[in-house]
Amino acid sequence: MNELADKIKVIAFDVFGTVVDWHGSVAREVTAMNLDVHADEFALAWRAGYQPAMKEVMDRGEWIILDELHRRILDRVLADFGQTALGEAERKHLNRVWHRLKPWPDTVEGLTRLKSRYIISSLSNGNIGLLTEMAKNAGLPWDCILSAETFRKYKPHPDTYLGVARTFDLEPQQVMLAAAHHGDLEHARNCGLQTAYIERPFEYGRNNPKPVAPWDANTLHNTSIVHLAEQLGC
Repeated sequence: MNELADKIKVIAFDVFGTVVDWHGSVAREVTAMNLDVHADEFALAWRAGYQPAMKEVMDRGEWIILDELHRRILDRVLADFGQTALGEAERKHLNRVWHRLKPWPDTVEGLTRLKSRYIISSLSNGNIGLLTEMAKNAGLPWDCILSAETFRKYKPHPDTYLGVARTFDLEPQQVMLAAAHHGDLEHARNCGLQTAYIERPFEYGRNNPKPVAPWDANTLHNTSIVHLAEQLGC
């Protein structure tokens, strides 16, 4: 483990689901707005539109920031849930919920401990403004905010993972991606990065627990970001 800890120079983190609790945060704000919807189902439907909408944009060779993509999805989901009367000001406020997502209980402590030894950075499809406001609101102690917007490619395009190494003039194996999603980690691993899986069984809510079985291909398997810090001697 000491050899691995010494080799790594930068740890980049997926954000939505790994660092912050998007489902719980969105559901709470939907409830607070008194929308006539099932808050958990609304949050899941909004997030479910993310991958198809992103693929649609990429297939057309477009580039738009995630705030705009979230708004396109939101308008569709509001229509699906019979909430077409929601005004423009309320829609703008709700769309910015992604800037106000709450961190998991272990997040800030874990990141702070890792920051004492490593450069820690986001690597998210969220846009720079979104991630910066999220960090401010949630107290996330990033050294650097890297985003799909930085590279004008969404994950899992290789330019995003390799872009982290290029940003810091490192070899890919000196960078670790930490994420709660095996697919994200697999793409990073295919680019030569080290990978740390973070268990987040309640990413989709406590009524929809997801499996957190380890994959042998990952460099590390962790129950939390604090656990990752402990494994790397922080």
